[in-house]
Amino acid sequence: MQLGAMQDWALRVTHLIDHAAREHGTREIVTRWADGSETRTNWAEVRRDALKMTQALRRLGVGKGDRVATLAMNHSRHLVTWYGAVGVGGVLHTVNPRLFDDQLNYIVNHAEDRVVLYDAQFQPIIDRLRGQWPTVMKYVCFDSEQHEQAFEDWIGAEDGDIEWADGDEREPCMLCYTSGTTGNPKGVLYEHRSTMIHAISQMQPSAIGIDSASVILPVVPMYHAASWGLPWAGASGGAKFVYCQTNQPEAICELMQNEKVTHSAGVPTVWSMMLQYLDRHGMDIASDLPKLQTVICGGSAMPRSMIDRMMRSGLRVAHLWGMTETSPVGTVGATPPEWDEMSHDERVDFIAKQGKAVFGVELRLVDDAGNELPRDGKAAGNLQIRGPWVIKRYFKAEQDAVDADQWFDTGDVAVIHPDGLLQLTDRTKDVIKSGGEWISSVELENAAVGHPGVAEAAAIGVFHPRWEERPILVVVRKEGAECCAEDIKAHLADKVAKWWLPDAVEFVDEIPHTGTGKISKKDLRDRFKDYKLEA
Repeated sequence: MQLGAMQDWALRVTHLIDHAAREHGTREIVTRWADGSETRTNWAEVRRDALKMTQALRRLGVGKGDRVATLAMNHSRHLVTWYGAVGVGGVLHTVNPRLFDDQLNYIVNHAEDRVVLYDAQFQPIIDRLRGQWPTVMKYVCFDSEQHEQAFEDWIGAEDGDIEWADGDEREPCMLCYTSGTTGNPKGVLYEHRSTMIHAISQMQPSAIGIDSASVILPVVPMYHAASWGLPWAGASGGAKFVYCQTNQPEAICELMQNEKVTHSAGVPTVWSMMLQYLDRHGMDIASDLPKLQTVICGGSAMPRSMIDRMMRSGLRVAHLWGMTETSPVGTVGATPPEWDEMSHDERVDFIAKQGKAVFGVELRLVDDAGNELPRDGKAAGNLQIRGPWVIKRYFKAEQDAVDADQWFDTGDVAVIHPDGLLQLTDRTKDVIKSGGEWISSVELENAAVGHPGVAEAAAIGVFHPRWEERPILVVVRKEGAECCAEDIKAHLADKVAKWWLPDAVEFVDEIPHTGTGKISKKDLRDRFKDYKLEA
């Protein structure tokens, strides 16, 4: 068979930074550091520093396939490592510093990291665990000259006169581990090709819609699921990045105002804190953050009441659904053709779901026997996904994580509507099964957060002598609120099915979260495992 006659151009992510530096070189990268200071660089300087880092790594003997780890928050020097580590042919390994010590030990040793770059605030982790990381030969501190090796000094010794490592587009470029809520964390090894295709898909207007006019403040950490791919996609579009090393709402709001941020992305708990901050200071999204256009929410479902408020302020709100195993974008909340004819409430209902598959991935539902279920908006089943940026096999695993037709089981329970709109109803392990019928903890939680006195809510199932399992609702009150259990139940009465109503409401000071900011249902179930409900 005769092949086509187009040029060979391997899809390697170093092309992204080359493009950004060449075509959008002066577009700024702004960082607000933990001490309140700010620095400004641009895409051309990020590329220059990444080449210097590549040179420094090569001098250490780091080469193809070697893992270079980071324990860091969001800032421009962290962005440099995304391209510097890959530039030497290595694999960028973003490590979540919020994990427990035993998880960190497992991850670093399983990855066999050679170099660790870290923020000064995580020096205690380094001091505590470095003796247990035998493969690490070099430690570099991003933001302090008081430690053994400062990042600026390290790369400053190089001139950057070096070429990126070349190779096949299917070589690995990045390693991210799942949060490991059950068992040890699992490594997901992204390749150049999959990452490039994923980055290009994010630029679509129906996805995140990134271009050179975009000013992006990612609240999602760079260590979480590849920062949802934004450092790659932002380079491909030549966007301006605004980074905040802390996630304090006052700093984020100030940066959004000063830098005229147009796009932001984060988990629902972040937006909840942001809205509470605005309320405490008598501020309003429309008047105080006038340039903000698009808010992307992922990690878990955004409550309907939050979506309603943001949309009334003129924002485009979009759910992003995905996983570490899907690079991570699977669906995004694009608007449908009939958007202009829809009422406000219809629009909110639409956006409250998880959006539609972006080009490049396919979704389906199957029952427990593996039979495919219809896309009728009614049949709930196990959600599966496949595509060029979806995992095939976990890092160092001997068996594939997909079936013979490449379908990966996400662990989510969902329905798919006739128009392809995805609606998650629960995680498989979090579904509450009462009297043989499923209750969606997600819908119950989102309805509860609509109460004006509720800051956060989590629904879990506990043993019931008659129904096997019944829901209880664990609630954190908003500051100064005095709502009681009966208030919450009355609020829910016309929002969920009667038999979904929680048998009890328990108020707590805080709800446990995982290292990636999601509600830890496992910890809640452990806490309430002996909870008694009467028949």
